Amino acid sequence: MKIVVCIKQVPDTVEVKIDPKTGTLIRDGVPSIINHDDKTGIEAALQLKEQLGGTVTVVSMGPPQADVALREALAMGCDEAYLVSAREFGGSDTYATSGILAAALKKIGYNIIITGRQAIDGDTAQVGPQIGEKLQVPQVSYVEEVQEATEEYVVVKRQFEDGYHIIKIKTPCLLTAIAELATPRYMSVRGIVEAYEKDVKTLGFEDLKDDLELDMIGLKGSPTNVYQSFTKEVKGAGTILKDLSAEEAVQAIIDKLEAKFII
Repeated sequence: MKIVVCIKQVPDTVEVKIDPKTGTLIRDGVPSIINHDDKTGIEAALQLKEQLGGTVTVVSMGPPQADVALREALAMGCDEAYLVSAREFGGSDTYATSGILAAALKKIGYNIIITGRQAIDGDTAQVGPQIGEKLQVPQVSYVEEVQEATEEYVVVKRQFEDGYHIIKIKTPCLLTAIAELATPRYMSVRGIVEAYEKDVKTLGFEDLKDDLELDMIGLKGSPTNVYQSFTKEVKGAGTILKDLSAEEAVQAIIDKLEAKFII
């Protein structure tokens, strides 16, 4: 069983600031982390490995500094890591990124692919499903529990708006993980040491060009672009009414609504 997890190194959004002139993220001095949903996917993959045997491979597309995120995944227990990185890949939107990752996954091989539901720096939730579509494998998004797994199939519980779905899916397949799927384990001291003894393999354009064309990747191959980024507007604390009876509370709310001409 070969389980592959796609991860992304993202800025820790607690620390992120936006340049008011350009509307872009200020990344200087901002710590980077493994995207939360992706880290959940790593843990789910490690649990499947413990149950079924096999290996867990972690893949990340990004600049050379994404090596740090990959080694963190190795320290958690992943067996091998691939960095998908090339100048030609720069500026790729979700569509181009999914094509590049699909090409990398074809080269690496897989039985189960796990991605996070979405990245905290983009929140599109598009890359995982697009990878599944481009590889033409069955996929289930918003997975909150793996109930059964074999070499031939997995049974998962999928979160839904007003309930959940229980879905049996044949392998090879792709799953997108949400936070409820698993609680990521901590790195061990031994794992950290071993992570820096392992090689992180790099896949560039030349390695993947049989499944890629220059007009399918980078800015040229991206049908969308980010027009503007901005932080959420901070809301006021509001008015807190204390020590009122039920009748007084109702009247106070009515007075506020009338004052704002809502009623």
